[in-house]
Amino acid sequence: MTNKAVIIGAGMGGLSCAITLASRGWRVTILERQQEAGGKLQRIQEGGYTFDRGPSTITMPHVFRGIFESSGARLEDYIDLYELEPRARNIFADGSVIDLTRDTEKMKDQISTFSPSDALQYESFLQESAELFHLSEEYFLNRLLINWRDKVTPSMLRSLLRVRPVTSLQSLLQRYFKHPNTLAMMSRYSTYVGSSPHQAPSIFAMLGHVEADMGVYGVRGGTYSIIEGMVKRAKELGVELITGTEVKHIAVQNGQAEGVDTSGGFYEAKTIIANGDMLSVNRMLVDEQDRPSLNNVKINSYEPSLSGFVTLAGVPRQYGKLLHHTVFFPEHYGREFQEIFGDKLPAEHPALYICYSGYSEKSMAPNGCSNLFILANAPYLSPLTNWNRESEAYGNKVLQDLKAYGLDDIDQADVMMHYTPQDIANDTLAYKGAIYGISSNSIRQTFFRPGNRSKDVKGLWFVGGGTHPGGGTPIVTLSGRLVGEYIDAHKV
Repeated sequence: MTNKAVIIGAGMGGLSCAITLASRGWRVTILERQQEAGGKLQRIQEGGYTFDRGPSTITMPHVFRGIFESSGARLEDYIDLYELEPRARNIFADGSVIDLTRDTEKMKDQISTFSPSDALQYESFLQESAELFHLSEEYFLNRLLINWRDKVTPSMLRSLLRVRPVTSLQSLLQRYFKHPNTLAMMSRYSTYVGSSPHQAPSIFAMLGHVEADMGVYGVRGGTYSIIEGMVKRAKELGVELITGTEVKHIAVQNGQAEGVDTSGGFYEAKTIIANGDMLSVNRMLVDEQDRPSLNNVKINSYEPSLSGFVTLAGVPRQYGKLLHHTVFFPEHYGREFQEIFGDKLPAEHPALYICYSGYSEKSMAPNGCSNLFILANAPYLSPLTNWNRESEAYGNKVLQDLKAYGLDDIDQADVMMHYTPQDIANDTLAYKGAIYGISSNSIRQTFFRPGNRSKDVKGLWFVGGGTHPGGGTPIVTLSGRLVGEYIDAHKV
C-alpha cells in the first residue's frame, strides 16, 4: 500500500518536503489556503512592473540544488540562478559606501576609507565566520533534533560550547570591529532570522561567510521562479496541489493524526506535515486537549520574530545609487531594535532595504523605470499599532527617509502598495505577523526550537521557520527535505 501524506501550506518548506516524499514513492497532497503556492513569497504584477512580495536575497544554492538532485532532476532545468557580484550595496549615514564582494582586498580597501583598524580585522572575522558556518552545518543544519538524545550527545554539546551560545552577535562583532558602519553592516545579519544583534547568539556571524564567500544569487524572473520550479517538479512526481482551500482542523483520535477538515472537505492521512507557522497551526488547528505540551500558555511564552513593513513602488525613473540589493543605514542603527523588540513600536528611522531586481533583469519594469521592493523591519503585532489606520502614514515616513538618502520621486510612482504585519498575518496566518516564526533572541529559541515532530500528536510534523533548523529561505527549504527524509526512512 502506498504511503500517504497531507501537507498544509505550499511554501518552500512544504514544497521541498512534498518533492522529497513523492520522489520516494509517497502519495502527497498539498493544501494551500491562498490562491497561489508560495506562502509569504508571492509574485505581484501591476502596470508592467513585476515584484516579489517576500524573500528576495537567495543564498546557499546547494540547498535548492539538493532538493532537485535528490529527486532525480537538475536544478538548472527548473530554476535559473545567477550570482551577484558585488553581492549588495551598503550606504551609511555618513555617506560611506561598501559594496559587499567576494574580493577580500576590495572589502578591506572600502572599510579602510573610514576605519583602517576594522579593515585589518576583516579577514580574521571572515575566518571565524566560516568556522561558525561549518560547525553549524555539521551539527545543527543538516540533522533533525527529534528528541533529547539527539540534543545532548557529547559532540553536540562540545559544538554548542564552541559557538559560544551566551555571546551575542553584537558582542562577537565588537571583538573585531569598532566603527559604527562596520558594526551596522555585520550586525544586520541577525535580521535575516528576525532577531536583534544585541540578543541573538554569535552563531549568526556565520552569515558573513555565507554572503561574501559562498555568494548571493538572483533568480531569473524573480525569486518567485523558485516556487514555480518547485511546483513543476512536485507535480511531475505526482503531487496533488490544491490551492484556495483552507485547513480548518486537524483530526486527532487517541493521540494519532487521522486527517484534516478543510473548506473543501475531509482529507484522510495519518502523516500530516504543517508548513504554516507552527504556533498558529497548534493554536488554530489542534484542539488544546490534544496538545498538552504546547498549550496556549506555552505558545504565548515564545517571542515572535521581526515582522516587516513592505512598500512596492513602480517608479518611472531609475536610480544610479541602487544595485540589485541596497541597504540604507540610519545614523543610529541600533535604536530600531529597542523600538521594535523593547517598545514594540515601528522604528522612527529604520534601516531600509531595497530589492531592485530590474537592475539585473530589465524585463522586470518598463523601459527606464524601477521596480522597488522596500522593506523596513517592524514589530510583530501588538495592540500598540493599528496597521489598518497607520499604514499610509508610516509608508510616507519611509519615503521621506529615502528622499533624504537621495531617492527622489518615489512618491510619484506609477504603482504603490503597502504590505503590513497585519496583512502578513491575514494572508499566511503567521503568528502575530512574524515573518520568521519565533525570534532567535535567546539560546532556547535558537538552539532548542520547537521540534519538527509533535510531542503530542503522532503523525504530525512541522517544517518552516518556527521549528528546527530555523528561519531564512534556504534553511526553511532544508527543513522540508530533512523532515521528508526522516518520515520516509522511519515510515512515521
